Amino acid sequence: MSESERWQWAMEARAAPELAAFVATVGPLAATAPRGDGHPVLVLPGLGAGDATTRPMRWFLDRLGYRTTGWGLGTNTGPSRRVSTALGDLLAGLVAEHGRRVSIVGWSLGGVFASGLAAHAPYRVRYVITLGSPLRGAPVVPPTIPLTSIYSRTDGIVPWQASRLAGGPRRENVEVRGSHLGLGHNPAVLVVVADRLALGEHTWAPFRSPRWARRWLPEPATTRDMTP
Repeated sequence: MSESERWQWAMEARAAPELAAFVATVGPLAATAPRGDGHPVLVLPGLGAGDATTRPMRWFLDRLGYRTTGWGLGTNTGPSRRVSTALGDLLAGLVAEHGRRVSIVGWSLGGVFASGLAAHAPYRVRYVITLGSPLRGAPVVPPTIPLTSIYSRTDGIVPWQASRLAGGPRRENVEVRGSHLGLGHNPAVLVVVADRLALGEHTWAPFRSPRWARRWLPEPATTRDMTP
């Protein structure tokens, strides 16, 4: 095993204790996080993963009052025409069902898919949040749609530099501590996602960590490039 492979294994081995931290803290997090307004949230898994991996986040967001949906396409095996068509139909169906635009949370490759949905149907998308996603070369999300990229400098799978957005309207990068495989249940990620989704549909402000959550976030609490 090479030195880089050992580092990657060590970084990603933290996903299990991060899940234990989620179990220990999700109750207090749900009690203190801002309430949702009931709008639909689509959560997309990463490469090689399925809806089971996003269940903890969807459970948490459901408790806040959102109406979450997994992607329902089994294991994410990568981009294909079938996936693109199915996601477009799913997004359109959610808008028709709820009568509201949809926020999309995408983990890793799921974040690239989320960017694609926002680029092709911006009138159906309210907010995009990506978790450790390789955004360089991803479809460009229109500046009217807020986009938050959450990343970790100790991501053992996607280089953190590839997840950082360039400056622009309603764009920000928020740094958390943790592994790539634990981003979907990392308490710090949940704090950021809940805060971003609670913004009004036509309002935006950069993320500011609540005092009680700063122990979970690096100092400074956020690392971002944005133009309000």
